[in-house]
Amino acid sequence: MRFTGPMTRPDLLARAAELASGPRRLLGLAGAPGAGKSTLAAALAAGVPGAMVVPMDGFHLTTQRLRELDAVERRGAPDTFDGAGYVDLMRRLRSATGAVHAPDFDRSAEEPVPGAIVVPASVRLVITEGNYLLLDEDPWRDLPAVLDEVWFVEVPEAVRVDRLVARFRAYGWDESRARERVQTGSDARNAGIVAATRERADRVVRLD
Repeated sequence: MRFTGPMTRPDLLARAAELASGPRRLLGLAGAPGAGKSTLAAALAAGVPGAMVVPMDGFHLTTQRLRELDAVERRGAPDTFDGAGYVDLMRRLRSATGAVHAPDFDRSAEEPVPGAIVVPASVRLVITEGNYLLLDEDPWRDLPAVLDEVWFVEVPEAVRVDRLVARFRAYGWDESRARERVQTGSDARNAGIVAATRERADRVVRLD
Protein backbone atom coordinates (compact mmCIF):
# COMPACT_ATOMS: atom_id res chain seq x y z
CA MET A 1 0.00 0.00 0.00
CA ARG A 2 1.32 3.43 -0.89
CA PHE A 3 1.51 5.78 2.09
CA THR A 4 1.53 9.55 1.76
CA GLY A 5 1.72 11.95 4.66
CA PRO A 6 3.60 13.02 7.74
CA MET A 7 5.30 10.22 9.66
CA THR A 8 6.91 10.44 13.06
CA ARG A 9 10.48 9.30 13.60
CA PRO A 10 9.23 6.24 15.56
CA ASP A 11 7.02 5.31 12.58
CA LEU A 12 9.96 5.48 10.21
CA LEU A 13 12.29 3.62 12.54
CA ALA A 14 9.69 0.89 13.04
CA ARG A 15 9.31 0.34 9.31
CA ALA A 16 13.07 0.33 8.77
CA ALA A 17 13.43 -2.19 11.62
CA GLU A 18 10.87 -4.43 9.91
CA LEU A 19 12.92 -4.36 6.74
CA ALA A 20 16.08 -5.21 8.71
CA SER A 21 14.51 -8.19 10.48
CA GLY A 22 15.25 -10.82 7.83
CA PRO A 23 17.53 -11.35 4.84
CA ARG A 24 19.30 -8.25 3.56
CA ARG A 25 16.96 -5.57 2.24
CA LEU A 26 17.61 -2.31 0.37
CA LEU A 27 15.73 0.88 1.27
CA GLY A 28 15.97 3.90 -1.02
CA LEU A 29 15.38 7.52 0.00
CA ALA A 30 14.73 9.81 -2.97
CA GLY A 31 14.11 13.55 -2.99
CA ALA A 32 15.38 16.90 -4.17
CA PRO A 33 18.67 18.41 -2.96
CA GLY A 34 18.21 19.72 0.58
CA ALA A 35 15.12 17.64 1.34
CA GLY A 36 16.83 15.90 4.26
CA LYS A 37 17.60 12.52 2.70
CA SER A 38 21.06 12.13 4.19
CA THR A 39 19.90 13.29 7.64
CA LEU A 40 17.02 10.81 7.63
CA ALA A 41 19.27 8.03 6.34
CA ALA A 42 21.77 8.66 9.14
CA ALA A 43 19.00 8.68 11.76
CA LEU A 44 17.60 5.38 10.47
CA ALA A 45 21.03 3.76 10.40
CA ALA A 46 21.73 4.95 13.94
CA GLY A 47 18.40 3.67 15.22
CA VAL A 48 18.18 0.30 13.49
CA PRO A 49 20.71 -2.42 14.39
CA GLY A 50 22.30 -3.93 11.29
CA ALA A 51 21.55 -0.90 9.07
CA MET A 52 24.10 1.09 7.08
CA VAL A 53 24.03 4.03 4.64
CA VAL A 54 25.48 3.79 1.11
CA PRO A 55 24.73 7.11 -0.68
CA MET A 56 24.33 7.64 -4.42
CA ASP A 57 26.58 10.72 -4.24
CA GLY A 58 29.72 8.60 -4.50
CA PHE A 59 28.85 8.11 -8.17
CA HIS A 60 29.25 11.78 -9.12
CA LEU A 61 31.63 12.03 -12.05
CA THR A 62 34.93 13.66 -11.16
CA THR A 63 35.43 17.36 -11.87
CA GLN A 64 38.06 16.44 -14.45
CA ARG A 65 35.59 14.23 -16.30
CA LEU A 66 32.92 16.95 -16.11
CA ARG A 67 35.38 19.41 -17.66
CA GLU A 68 36.01 16.97 -20.50
CA LEU A 69 32.25 16.78 -21.07
CA ASP A 70 31.81 20.56 -20.66
CA ALA A 71 29.35 19.75 -17.87
CA VAL A 72 30.80 21.33 -14.73
CA GLU A 73 27.96 23.87 -14.56
CA ARG A 74 25.44 21.03 -14.79
CA ARG A 75 26.95 19.07 -11.87
CA GLY A 76 24.21 17.06 -10.22
CA ALA A 77 22.17 16.43 -13.39
CA PRO A 78 21.35 12.77 -14.07
CA ASP A 79 24.02 12.39 -16.77
CA THR A 80 26.74 13.75 -14.47
CA PHE A 81 26.59 10.56 -12.40
CA ASP A 82 27.81 7.06 -13.20
CA GLY A 83 24.25 5.78 -13.03
CA ALA A 84 25.06 2.36 -14.46
CA GLY A 85 27.78 1.90 -11.85
CA TYR A 86 25.36 2.81 -9.08
CA VAL A 87 22.70 0.38 -10.27
CA ASP A 88 25.36 -2.33 -10.52
CA LEU A 89 26.47 -1.64 -6.94
CA MET A 90 22.90 -1.98 -5.67
CA ARG A 91 22.60 -5.34 -7.42
CA ARG A 92 25.88 -6.51 -5.88
CA LEU A 93 24.80 -5.38 -2.43
CA ARG A 94 21.60 -7.39 -2.74
CA SER A 95 23.35 -10.65 -3.55
CA ALA A 96 26.76 -10.24 -1.85
CA THR A 97 27.99 -12.92 0.54
CA GLY A 98 31.08 -10.95 1.55
CA ALA A 99 32.18 -7.36 2.07
CA VAL A 100 31.46 -4.83 -0.70
CA HIS A 101 33.36 -1.57 -1.23
CA ALA A 102 31.46 1.54 -2.32
CA PRO A 103 32.47 5.14 -3.08
CA ASP A 104 31.60 8.14 -0.93
CA PHE A 105 31.52 11.86 -1.80
CA ASP A 106 33.49 14.77 -0.35
CA ARG A 107 31.01 17.65 -0.49
CA SER A 108 33.57 20.31 0.37
CA ALA A 109 35.76 19.31 -2.60
CA GLU A 110 32.81 18.11 -4.74
CA GLU A 111 34.74 14.94 -5.61
CA PRO A 112 33.95 11.21 -5.25
CA VAL A 113 36.13 9.13 -2.93
CA PRO A 114 36.53 5.60 -4.37
CA GLY A 115 36.21 2.64 -2.01
CA ALA A 116 35.63 4.81 1.07
CA ILE A 117 32.67 2.76 2.35
CA VAL A 118 32.93 -0.91 3.28
CA VAL A 119 29.65 -2.81 3.64
CA PRO A 120 30.21 -6.03 5.62
CA ALA A 121 28.18 -9.15 4.98
CA SER A 122 26.52 -8.74 8.39
CA VAL A 123 24.54 -5.65 7.28
CA ARG A 124 20.84 -6.49 7.10
CA LEU A 125 19.51 -3.17 5.76
CA VAL A 126 21.32 -1.01 3.22
CA ILE A 127 19.88 2.52 3.17
CA THR A 128 20.74 4.37 -0.02
CA GLU A 129 19.79 7.96 -0.70
CA GLY A 130 19.96 10.13 -3.78
CA ASN A 131 18.09 12.35 -6.20
CA TYR A 132 17.30 9.98 -9.04
CA LEU A 133 16.24 6.67 -7.49
CA LEU A 134 12.81 7.02 -9.14
CA LEU A 135 13.83 8.55 -12.47
CA ASP A 136 12.14 6.77 -15.40
CA GLU A 137 15.20 6.90 -17.66
CA ASP A 138 18.01 4.44 -18.36
CA PRO A 139 19.81 3.28 -16.32
CA TRP A 140 17.92 4.67 -13.33
CA ARG A 141 14.59 3.05 -14.22
CA ASP A 142 15.99 -0.35 -13.15
CA LEU A 143 16.42 0.76 -9.52
CA PRO A 144 12.86 0.26 -8.18
CA ALA A 145 13.11 -3.42 -9.13
CA VAL A 146 16.38 -3.73 -7.20
CA LEU A 147 15.32 -1.81 -4.09
CA ASP A 148 12.73 -3.23 -1.69
CA GLU A 149 11.14 0.15 -1.00
CA VAL A 150 11.74 3.73 -2.11
CA TRP A 151 10.54 6.63 0.04
CA PHE A 152 10.26 10.13 -1.39
CA VAL A 153 11.43 12.66 1.21
CA GLU A 154 10.15 16.23 1.08
CA VAL A 155 10.05 19.40 3.17
CA PRO A 156 8.48 22.84 2.58
CA GLU A 157 10.24 24.47 -0.37
CA ALA A 158 11.43 27.50 1.61
CA VAL A 159 13.07 25.18 4.14
CA ARG A 160 14.78 23.18 1.39
CA VAL A 161 16.15 26.31 -0.30
CA ASP A 162 17.44 27.81 2.94
CA ARG A 163 19.16 24.54 3.83
CA LEU A 164 20.97 24.40 0.50
CA VAL A 165 22.04 28.03 0.68
CA ALA A 166 23.41 27.43 4.18
CA ARG A 167 25.28 24.37 2.92
CA PHE A 168 27.05 26.33 0.20
CA ARG A 169 27.74 29.23 2.56
CA ALA A 170 29.45 26.75 4.87
CA TYR A 171 31.75 25.82 1.99
CA GLY A 172 32.79 29.46 1.61
CA TRP A 173 30.35 30.61 -1.13
CA ASP A 174 28.91 34.10 -0.84
CA GLU A 175 25.14 34.56 -0.44
CA SER A 176 24.40 35.65 -4.01
CA ARG A 177 26.36 32.82 -5.62
CA ALA A 178 24.73 30.26 -3.33
CA ARG A 179 21.20 31.52 -3.99
CA GLU A 180 21.78 31.64 -7.76
CA ARG A 181 22.77 27.98 -7.83
CA VAL A 182 19.91 26.91 -5.56
CA GLN A 183 17.09 29.04 -6.99
CA THR A 184 17.90 29.39 -10.71
CA GLY A 185 21.02 27.32 -11.39
CA SER A 186 21.79 23.62 -11.62
CA ASP A 187 20.26 22.68 -8.27
CA ALA A 188 16.96 24.32 -9.24
CA ARG A 189 16.83 22.43 -12.53
CA ASN A 190 17.69 19.15 -10.84
CA ALA A 191 15.05 19.69 -8.16
CA GLY A 192 12.43 20.00 -10.89
CA ILE A 193 13.50 16.70 -12.42
CA VAL A 194 13.32 15.00 -9.04
CA ALA A 195 9.89 16.44 -8.17
CA ALA A 196 8.42 14.80 -11.27
CA THR A 197 9.38 11.34 -9.92
CA ARG A 198 7.44 11.69 -6.65
CA GLU A 199 4.44 9.63 -7.75
CA ARG A 200 6.59 6.54 -8.34
CA ALA A 201 7.54 6.25 -4.64
CA ASP A 202 6.24 3.56 -2.29
CA ARG A 203 5.89 6.19 0.44
CA VAL A 204 6.01 9.97 0.51
CA VAL A 205 7.54 11.16 3.77
CA ARG A 206 6.94 14.79 4.69
CA LEU A 207 9.49 16.02 7.20
CA ASP A 208 9.12 19.14 9.36
